Amino acid sequence: MIAQLIMILLAIGYYIYLIDSKRNYFPVPVILVLIGIALSYVPFFDSIFITKDMIFEVFLPALLFTSAYQFPFKDLKDNIGIIAILSTIGLILTALLMGYGTYLISEWFIPLTLVASFLLASILIPTDPVSVTAILKRSSGEKRIADVVEGESMVNDGTSVVIFTIFLTMFSTGESFSLVWFLEEFLIVSLGGIGIGVAFGFLLKTLLVVSFKKHELVMLTIVVAYGGFYVADALEVSGVLATVTSGMMLSHELGKTKENDSVKKHLDGFWDIVIPMLLALLFLLIGVEATQYLSPSLWGFAVILFFLSILTRFLVVGGLVYTVPAWRREFQNDLTATSLLTWSGIKGTMSIALVLWLEAEKIDGSGEMISLAFAVILLSLILQSIGVYPLTNFLNRK
Repeated sequence: MIAQLIMILLAIGYYIYLIDSKRNYFPVPVILVLIGIALSYVPFFDSIFITKDMIFEVFLPALLFTSAYQFPFKDLKDNIGIIAILSTIGLILTALLMGYGTYLISEWFIPLTLVASFLLASILIPTDPVSVTAILKRSSGEKRIADVVEGESMVNDGTSVVIFTIFLTMFSTGESFSLVWFLEEFLIVSLGGIGIGVAFGFLLKTLLVVSFKKHELVMLTIVVAYGGFYVADALEVSGVLATVTSGMMLSHELGKTKENDSVKKHLDGFWDIVIPMLLALLFLLIGVEATQYLSPSLWGFAVILFFLSILTRFLVVGGLVYTVPAWRREFQNDLTATSLLTWSGIKGTMSIALVLWLEAEKIDGSGEMISLAFAVILLSLILQSIGVYPLTNFLNRK
């Protein structure tokens, strides 16, 4: 039964990708999520579901590794400063600012503790630019901004997990917030994950110089993508950062010489088939899963939280971009870059994984937080995805 359901979902995903093959103006994930919500009301699909373990153990390693190795290392090098700052300091500031704002606003709806507010904010800070970067490049010609959005999302997936696990520990144990302990844990888990990624990336780079058959290289990338993730997770450091780091090292190696173009082409031939299948399944399942958690009584609070997330990201991104002289010179000083970087910070796969992680913990008092998080994520996926194209055109006209 499950196999038949998966084949039906894959067929739906295939036709959606086929209909919108150019993906110029409307991101496919939005359509898939909405279809998933509709399918949740069909009794035939009652038996399908998605869990935190499924996302982390099946979907994320492949998605993260592919986005990392396919991201040109030159683009990463050109934008490393702003990507690193936005995905670390920027993410921490966003979590703290949004968490405190959520804490103050919650008094009007459902009172949340400060730690609970920070935990909810940590779920809503990672970004997911699936197909949005293509819209940015086509509609605005702003390749630089699209590269920053994509690179930031790739790295902040890892840092957001670290931030989330720290606040989850505080929430589940009843500990009060400690900035010193927070920063210590953040560094240990982050650097540990990067270290594992470097080890697996170095192994991959070393084996690339050996005369491998191309299908063996594909198998090797699968081992590195999933192996690095699982090893880091077993050592209680960031598996996400481990996989992203090894993917970046492969991107660097593939970009060294023209001889590696054929290797990359062969790897792309495999992963470009696998990734759309995984994305189609993932976003359809997200739609199916989200329906059961949506609570009409919390939608007012969710709408406010959605706009709060936009405001806090706008303030943090603008504050960081326009206070650094080099970046202020590179981007127009008319808030265009800040607006696009803010609106393109869509909540998606990682946010869903984190909210399902919270659900799996079965902690008292987390039910309303889960409903709120799902509602804000859906609002972000739909409204921000639809708004990217008209926003870029509006800013260009101005």
